[in-house]
Parts: sequence; structure tokens; C-alpha cells
Amino acid sequence: MKTHINIQSCFAAAALSVMLFTASCKKEFLNVPPQAQQPAVQFWKTSEDALKGVNAMYAQLRSWNSVAFNALVIESTGSDEADKGSTPTDATFFNLYDNFTVTSTQGSLQDFWTGQYQNINLCNQVLDNVPNIEMDANLKGRYLAEAKFIRAYSYFRLVRAYGNVVLRIHVPKDATEYNIPQSTKEEVYAQIEKDLTEAAAVLPTTYGATELGRATKGAALGMMAKAAMYQQKWDQVLSLTNQVMGLGYDLFPDFEKGFRTGNENNVESLFEIQCELLPGNSAASNSQYSQVQGVAGVAGGGWGFNTPSEVLANAFETGDPRRDATIIFKGETTPQGDVIPNTVPNERYNQKSYVPFGMRVSGFNEGAQQNIRVLRFADILLMNAEAANELGNPTLAKTSLNRVRKRARGTNAAILPDVTTSDKTALKEAIWHERQVELAMESDRYFDVIRQGRALQVFGPKGWKANKNEVWPIPSTEIDQSGGLLKQNPGYN
Repeated sequence: MKTHINIQSCFAAAALSVMLFTASCKKEFLNVPPQAQQPAVQFWKTSEDALKGVNAMYAQLRSWNSVAFNALVIESTGSDEADKGSTPTDATFFNLYDNFTVTSTQGSLQDFWTGQYQNINLCNQVLDNVPNIEMDANLKGRYLAEAKFIRAYSYFRLVRAYGNVVLRIHVPKDATEYNIPQSTKEEVYAQIEKDLTEAAAVLPTTYGATELGRATKGAALGMMAKAAMYQQKWDQVLSLTNQVMGLGYDLFPDFEKGFRTGNENNVESLFEIQCELLPGNSAASNSQYSQVQGVAGVAGGGWGFNTPSEVLANAFETGDPRRDATIIFKGETTPQGDVIPNTVPNERYNQKSYVPFGMRVSGFNEGAQQNIRVLRFADILLMNAEAANELGNPTLAKTSLNRVRKRARGTNAAILPDVTTSDKTALKEAIWHERQVELAMESDRYFDVIRQGRALQVFGPKGWKANKNEVWPIPSTEIDQSGGLLKQNPGYN
């Protein structure tokens, strides 16, 4: 059992009115009975209540709707780096996202939307109620900052996926506040920036060993840089990434080992969703992120969805160690000694989500103990490089870009030479390519290509259409329940 973090898994349902469902927490990380319920009228009285509410936010981040099928089809399947995986007849709805024929009634659209608003609601409960609790002022401020970070993270995922979405920054007080119209993308991004600015001003740079995994100043600044990048606010991206680069982060020396469970929350990590396998508590060990992407057809593997594509396999430069560190190939033996038989149904699997088969515990999800990397220092460096190039500073751009390439090549000077061009277009393309191979299978590629303005070129052969597929459809159920107040995205019905 990990001992490096003390974020208890206090499961809270997304109650919008009179109830907050939360566990009766013990001191051990995640080791809590998830079935306990506590009326809201008896809650939000003490600092311990505040802690439970905050920890519920973190627990919800690893829910099925946020990290499994629904997140993968929304954030990964449409890209050129991922295939559906599994067998042709299994979960065929993945194909609707892969060929861009999905309609507003498809269930994963609703479930991903619901998952993010569940996260947001838990954050809003903390932000609405914790200010009224008599407790240590500094700790209170930190809890509120953590809630603002997670709310901003969920809204970032929503605005990338759907465009104009409903902006809720408080728990509805009565029925008149349930049904509200969408905000524009610009308004949503403005709220994201506000939340992250306020969070960064309060959150600590680091935590003690018992609280690793909570949101930090670096996480808030880094997420704000990413949101600014999607709006092409290059001055902000450069400033924010420069700040993060001064906070002590570094690239983990071994790219492949950086994704293994023994190296979670390492020097490269700005934010990870914390997951755990707790003996005797399978309900709290609920992450299925690794399970749904694991090697199919072998004990301790998984279901085999969201598999790396041939396009991705061919994108790496000759000799790039990241290719074998990102992709598990049929017939290979992993660095941890797992033999992948030629009988498995898919040619390739996601090695970044891989957990060695021998770590499987009967009665638990495969890979339940694997943290989910949300934001890495390598991403910060590549954002810094892109911003510097856009602002006419190729020297800084190459310095940050080549730092990523240097880590990848390790001691092998014969591969991945430094990028030397100062031509703005050529350097931009080199940075984009580095993002493709460095961040592969981390649910970044699809929206990256769209915000770069290259989606028709890259995804067009799969069926992607301009002026439509920049966003997914708003779930039809949400429009129906709003009485038509919510408006569908152009091109969908």
C-alpha cells in the first residue's frame, strides 16, 4: 500500500440540493467505507467535514465517467494515434467517434458531461460551504484553492469537448437556478483563468510526504498555461511556463520508468489523479483507467481498448526509445518481464497505462493502482517552446524543445539530434511533432491537432468535417431537459 499521500477516498455523490453523500473517513488514504451517508444539514460544521468534502473531489476524479470509456472516446478515439481496439464486435459505439458519425443521443456524450459536472458540483459544495466553517484560516484557504483547481480542470475538459457549456460556480439554491443557459467558450475560459489564478496564489509549491498528489501552485500555473495555449494567448503561455520552470520540476531520467507505479508523483509530475488498490476495499479501489486499456486475452491484462495506431507507431524517429516505451507490441516481452503472446487480439497496446500482470489482485480491477498522469513537466517545456517560437524567440524555443529530446535519447548520441532550425514554420512543425511522440496516448493529441488548425488535414481521411467536428454534440438529454434552453452545436441534431 502506498504511504506517500493522505487524500482519503471520501465518496460524495453529486447532490444538487439537500444531501451530501460522503464516507466516514479514517486516517488511511482511501481506506474508507464508501456506503456511509450523512445529511447535508449535519455536514459542513467542522474542519474534518471540510477535509472530507475536499477529499471527495479527488476521489471523484478517478470515476468511470472521468477516466474510462467515456473519457477515452471523447478525448482520444477521434485522433490518428488511437484505434478502437478490443474485438470488432465489442463496444462498437467507439467507432462512432473514430469515424465522426456520432449523434447527440450516444450515451458516452452524456456520461462524460455528467462526470465533469459531478466533479464541478463537489467543488462547488466545498466553495459554498467551507468559508462558513470556523477552522484554521490558512488550511481553509488551501482547501478552497484545491477546489478551484479541480473545478477549472473539469471545465477545461468540458470546453474542449463541447464548446459552449453551462457555467455553474455555485450549488443551485432552488429550482429557479437549475436550468440556466450555456456560457460562451470565452466566458468559460475566463472562469478557468480566474479559478486558476486564485488557486495559484494560495496553493503551496510542494507538500509533505503524507500529502503528495494534492494540487500545487505548479499544477495551477501549468493548467492555466494550457488553457491559454488553446486560446493562442502566447504571452501568457510563455510567462506561465517560465514560472513553472522556476519551481524545481525536472524531467524524470527514464521515460519508460516514469509511468510505472513505483515512480508516481515524481519530479516531472505537476498533477496526477491518485489511484490505489486497497486490500479489502475494492469499492475504493475503483479506477478502471488501466483496466480498459490493458492487454486483452492475458491474465492480469485488461480489456484492450484505445490501442495505439499504426500511424502513431510510424511517427517516431528511427531509434526513439519512446516508441517502445509508449507501445506494447504483440509478441514482445515488456521491460518488466511480461510476455505478450501472438494470440492477443490487437497489434498494439498502451504502455503508459500498463501495470505488470503480476500486480493483479483477485477481486480488483486490473491496474487499479496506476495513477493517471494529467500534466507533466515535458508538456510545460513544449508549451514554452511553442510560445517562444510564436513570439519570435527561436533560441528559447529550441532550448526547451531540445531539453525534451535530450531526455528521450538518454546516453545514445546517435539518435534524436537537437533541432537546429530557426525558421518559424519549420520549428513549429518540429515542436508539434515532439508533442505527438512525447505525449502520445495521454489524451492530448486529438484536441492538440484541432487547436493547431490542422484537423481537416490530419483527421479528414477518417471523416472529420470542418465547422462541425471542432466540438462534439451537446447531449440530447441535456437539451431536452432544459426545454430547449441549451442549444445544439452546429452540424448536429
